[in-house]
Amino acid sequence: MYLLIRCLLVVFCLSPAAIASANASPTLGGKPVDKVLVIKSEHQLQLLHRGEVLKSYRVSLGKQPRGPKFREGDNRTPEGFYWIDWRKTSQNYNLSMHISYPNARDRAAATAKGLAPGGMIMLHGTPVDEEYPEWYFHTLDWTNGCIALKNADMREVWNLVKDGTLIEIRP
Repeated sequence: MYLLIRCLLVVFCLSPAAIASANASPTLGGKPVDKVLVIKSEHQLQLLHRGEVLKSYRVSLGKQPRGPKFREGDNRTPEGFYWIDWRKTSQNYNLSMHISYPNARDRAAATAKGLAPGGMIMLHGTPVDEEYPEWYFHTLDWTNGCIALKNADMREVWNLVKDGTLIEIRP
């Protein structure tokens, strides 16, 4: 009996359906996210598949939301094309996904001005703070240049967006 159960388990685990579902990417409506688009002027993050908006979220930006990031410490959110290149859980901001800022153009622009471009730009959640509820953070631009979402929204983005996904940040 024990041998029969083991054989059935092996057959199930190696079946094509099991293999396909194990390798399947998370999707929205059966469509995988192939690009993240942030439109700063609209405080909006969109998940896209081949140019089609699958879902949108409201975001908070750096304390200086207008204009591109040009140096470390300017509290601006970058503008341009980047990649989601790694992720981690964050003690302060729950989940966080790293944006590959600075790119070559950002580095060249900062170097030409004798400035450091900065770094550690993330998509992340909202602090859990007893004094300030989540909705408080969600209504203003408060980061040092990162892009922040409500924690439930960030969990969804975390699950739908794979490392290596293109992120475009527009003015």
